[in-house]
Amino acid sequence: MSDEHDQLTDRYRLAVRIAKEAGELTLRHFRSADLQVERKEDQSPVTAADREAETWLRERISMAFPGDAILGEEFGETSGDSGFRWILDPIDGTKSFIHGVPLYTTLIGVEHGDRCDIGVIYAPATDEIVHACRGQGAWTVDRSGERREARVSTTKSLAQGLVLTTEEASFWNDRPTDALDVWLTLQRQARLGRTWGDAYGYLLVATGRAEAMLDPALNVWDAAALQPVLEEAGGTFTDWNGTPTIHAGEALGTNGLVLEEVLAVTRGG
Repeated sequence: MSDEHDQLTDRYRLAVRIAKEAGELTLRHFRSADLQVERKEDQSPVTAADREAETWLRERISMAFPGDAILGEEFGETSGDSGFRWILDPIDGTKSFIHGVPLYTTLIGVEHGDRCDIGVIYAPATDEIVHACRGQGAWTVDRSGERREARVSTTKSLAQGLVLTTEEASFWNDRPTDALDVWLTLQRQARLGRTWGDAYGYLLVATGRAEAMLDPALNVWDAAALQPVLEEAGGTFTDWNGTPTIHAGEALGTNGLVLEEVLAVTRGG
């Protein structure tokens, strides 16, 4: 077993463990009557739960791997010299969180070199987790507590599939051109379309419960955990042109079988 493999595996084990720990911290604030919501400079919401969970994650990472860099949504970037960078989103779906909707997640990605090799998506309020490390498959835990492999669906067309997004307003608010036609076209082609996605939508694709999830705008901390999970589950994670990346500022996750059908729409958007 190579040293690089050992280093990835050690970080993978920690990532799964601390994602659950941080997620459990957020549950202390979830649906709290005295939850205070602030607005950041970009007017996106933030709560004490976001900050508390990210602080916990940073402390646990720094204790175990002091040479690793860390990038988080709430506290920016801390440099490192190991070649590994942790990318954190303590609460992906803060809007869901503050409205008491259980479809929010804690996201952890670990980047090594020029690619993200480790991803964890944990939904604390529904107690669902999907995680992956390059070459080791994607894994989830069923209701009985048994660990099992996560796999995308075998649905071959949108006409039989479910397509998801986070919120329709992003298609005209967060892109330089109005991309609403992309979403409307995909909804027409699909058997069913739904919102409230955020990272939970990609979790649904990775576990075979949806065929495609797309976002017209997102940050690297929203995307980092998603690529290894989708790819190890047998699917795809790309930009709207089909390039596998976490740095495009947009995202498309599919089961692979409907990728070209979706790209035929997004490339025009």
